[in-house]
Amino acid sequence: MNILEPNNTAIGFRNIVKKEINKEGYKINVVGFLASEDPASITYSEYARNGCEDVGIVFNLITVNPDSIKRILLEANSDKDIHGIFIYYPVWNDYRDAEIRNMVSPHKDVEGLTSYWISKLYANDRFDDTEQRNKAILPCTPLAIIKLLEETEAYMQFGLPFKGQTVTIFNRSEVVGKPLAYMLSNDGAKVYSFDVNGGIVVDISNTQQEGIAVTRADALKQSDIVITGVPSRNFDKIRADELKPGAICLNFSSVQNFELDAKETASLYIPRVGTMTVAMCIRNALQLYRNYHQ
Repeated sequence: MNILEPNNTAIGFRNIVKKEINKEGYKINVVGFLASEDPASITYSEYARNGCEDVGIVFNLITVNPDSIKRILLEANSDKDIHGIFIYYPVWNDYRDAEIRNMVSPHKDVEGLTSYWISKLYANDRFDDTEQRNKAILPCTPLAIIKLLEETEAYMQFGLPFKGQTVTIFNRSEVVGKPLAYMLSNDGAKVYSFDVNGGIVVDISNTQQEGIAVTRADALKQSDIVITGVPSRNFDKIRADELKPGAICLNFSSVQNFELDAKETASLYIPRVGTMTVAMCIRNALQLYRNYHQ
């Protein structure tokens, strides 16, 4: 089995951030708000703390009551000594979480999930100023996946980096799957996007095709890259006989979505992205500080 673990790639990005912080003497302060006892959120917050401290970013984790998070978040937005904000979801685990997500100041949004940055991504607007000096912030888990795919043979260094690649993504969430589909499509890929209601084409280069329904079988037999993020053990795992020969497979869910034979058949298997997600958040924190807080 040919496996690409994310840790070494994540360490490389963290070292780049650490070097710049040390060289420039930046004093970056990031705060994280934890409003639940969700084990995954607690683990993520600890990863974020460790990652920030490793590169020289001051990280302050604050446990809050969901009923007070709006007030505390607004205070953090207006505090000039706070340069980045994490919110560990779920807070309520319903529609209110999206409202909280969009209350974060875009200039402090280290996760890149506010509608301000997401709308830029969907419009393929890659900068936040007319001089094109400040690159737009990208959502950290989709960005982590892109950076890991850059380590593979699917990536081209010139032109559109994923031109000619067909990608299937099993996850259409607003946090990961949908932004990832647009990022890959913006970079030249043809993307099939699946959720519980089935699959559609996401191909911004061909608007006549975008949104057309596609079956799992048809999508997988065409796909050079298969990405899964389904946090359910009821998901029908991807099997080797469904894959295109030589496909690259990546799993970003806490639940493994590929059968063992699929992992062994894949030309490359990427089992997780967590450490890279944290590295991209740290990278975003540095970018936000450099662009808006010096």
